[in-house]
Amino acid sequence: MQTESITTMKRHLIAVLAFFVLASATHAAAPPNILFILTDDQGWCMMSERMHPDIPESRIADLRTPAMDRLAREGMRFTSGYSPGPLCTPTRRSIVNGMTPARQRGTEFKSTWVPADHLTIPRALKQVNPAYACAHFGKWGEDMISTPEQCGYDASDGLTVNNTGSPGGLGDTRFTDAVREDPKLITTLTKRAVEFMGAQVKAQRPFYLQLSHYAVHRQVQASPATNEKYVKGPKPTRQFTPTFAAMMEDLNAGLTQLLDEVDRLGIAGNTYIVFTADNGGYATYANTDTSLPSNNHPLRAQKQYLYEGGIRVPFIVRGPGVKAGSVSHEPVTGYDLLPTFFDLAGGKAALPSDLDGGSFRAVLENAGAGKVKRALPGIVHHRPNFAALPVSTFRMGDLKLMVNNKTGDQELFDLAKDIGETKNVAATMPEKVTEMSGILAGYLKSVNAETYNAAPAAKKKKAKTKKADAK
Repeated sequence: MQTESITTMKRHLIAVLAFFVLASATHAAAPPNILFILTDDQGWCMMSERMHPDIPESRIADLRTPAMDRLAREGMRFTSGYSPGPLCTPTRRSIVNGMTPARQRGTEFKSTWVPADHLTIPRALKQVNPAYACAHFGKWGEDMISTPEQCGYDASDGLTVNNTGSPGGLGDTRFTDAVREDPKLITTLTKRAVEFMGAQVKAQRPFYLQLSHYAVHRQVQASPATNEKYVKGPKPTRQFTPTFAAMMEDLNAGLTQLLDEVDRLGIAGNTYIVFTADNGGYATYANTDTSLPSNNHPLRAQKQYLYEGGIRVPFIVRGPGVKAGSVSHEPVTGYDLLPTFFDLAGGKAALPSDLDGGSFRAVLENAGAGKVKRALPGIVHHRPNFAALPVSTFRMGDLKLMVNNKTGDQELFDLAKDIGETKNVAATMPEKVTEMSGILAGYLKSVNAETYNAAPAAKKKKAKTKKADAK
């Protein structure tokens, strides 16, 4: 009887242990939530926390960004984070499809590219797990053609553009600071995001939420109380207005509410939060002291340009397996997000061969070390018909090649030693120029990328000649 009793007890114990092992495995296998926060026109150093721990100028002390700083302290900073393009719409198309703007023939605002005709982030996640609820709130982008719903989102604000975030329209007010009760719709967007997350947690559904803020794009807007605090001083030490600094604090107040809600819902341990910007910031703002350092210092140039000031952006990830306070110097970009999210969600199937991005999950789970595996051994930027500087660039390792599409001139910068791109080392490293220019040219040809178009200038010259002949 005693032996029988012991045997029964053992069976019960084994059953209980099996239950807990199964429950633990089920819990571990729960698909993660992904919260992707995209700001507008936020330069690399437009935070109060350094984006590069060894570069003091990679922060702006005048700005108060507690939520962004919190993410940096609790997650991983990528010192070489890039937007896919130097302006908003090419970046947004690129992110949703995991492709370069060059492949999408969408290096400017207008393009015939239809995002809904290709794999998108929501569709990729739903392939892994159909239970994913996906939402996009905030700015979708100018000339995007497809709606968020056509791209696989379950909820959205629709075909929103810059003007959506500036009630009454931008018009001639773009360069005039304004005071609003809900600046750049920060409060409205935060409320939408909080409600969406709460609903999915209640329904026990994993979610992907992209929150695309209208801030800090011009027009500069801030709430009355925050603006009053900054107007009183002290004066900024960079080329932005007190209202810009106030807007940044208002934005962080919304982000803080969002982070607190993730904690309140009890999902922080299973939620990845990715924070970045759609392109670099403006070097200066109207009515500021231009003798002060640029807003993008120590980077060169600004939004619109393919120098670092136009494309290097804040890039932070917090989530399970990501070491708090870690730093990675591995270059990553917005078109890496689709394959990374797919990987983090547990995707195993091969992704389409026309994706340009690569997953950086291994970097996240290895304290920042490791490499992103892409089909191309580097990051491509392409803007062949930007009148001020029609260039294509290729970053491979620490080296960045710039090729002028109009003149053929080449520049090579060693970003590890010269983050401000002040020394062209092309003449001293001809073999690298040859190698990198060959890879870049081969890629652009393979995707039938846009080329430099001299036609507009030629037509203008022809019209001028015809007018002179008529005289």
